[in-house]
Amino acid sequence: MVARARLAGLDAMALTDHDTLAGLPEARAAGERLGVRVVAGCEFSAAAPWGEMHVLGYLLPEADPRLEAFLAECRADRERRVGEMVDKLAGQGVRIGVDDVRAESGGGALGRPHVARALVRLGHARGVQESFDRWIGRGRVAYVDKRLPPFAEVARRVHQAGGLVSAAHLKDRGSRAVLERLKSEGLDAVETRHPSHAGDTRTNLTEHAERLGLLRTGGSDWHGGEGDATHGTIGSEQVPLEWLTALEAERSRRVPA
Repeated sequence: MVARARLAGLDAMALTDHDTLAGLPEARAAGERLGVRVVAGCEFSAAAPWGEMHVLGYLLPEADPRLEAFLAECRADRERRVGEMVDKLAGQGVRIGVDDVRAESGGGALGRPHVARALVRLGHARGVQESFDRWIGRGRVAYVDKRLPPFAEVARRVHQAGGLVSAAHLKDRGSRAVLERLKSEGLDAVETRHPSHAGDTRTNLTEHAERLGLLRTGGSDWHGGEGDATHGTIGSEQVPLEWLTALEAERSRRVPA
């Protein structure tokens, strides 16, 4: 990822894997070699009025015991969820095991994309999208819900570790009323630039952020490959370095050196 960031001409990138900080030491070492600044981050899932929202924690420490304990709980729920999905697939006559899913994760936190890829590799779907459409998408026969913590709890955990909180890819759900409520529960910033955000959405989110005194973030949400309308290629979003500087200034104001 860091090598791709360098090729894309980025000065900085944030590593925000779901529910883990495990990749940061390797990424930062690569960043030092290649001249790319690596920002420590993590992506969390939280409960929202519409079901689930994703939350980005930025400028996190690599080893905070309380945050690590919380992330371990989140990863354990991922294991539970994958196990239940595998059981449901078995009930449909689909031969797949949890170890097949782990083989797709590379040792990282388990998720539905790993189940989808395992289904493709084992010949139960022709592609990842078919895996979701046929088996593991919401409402499909092998779908299992996450156990989602409240947004306020995620924000508290991130702040406790000295980080800042941004609401990820809210799309048209990011109304002023929603952002006001999230700010009252600990929101620091809102992701305005994202591959899934069209021009009107970016404009609306930017206006809401400015009026509410929220900082701005953005990113490609790259998940590998060549990207699509949901997960762009690395470096595809034009995110000003000044936004990172503003995040750092806010963190320094709260957590003096």
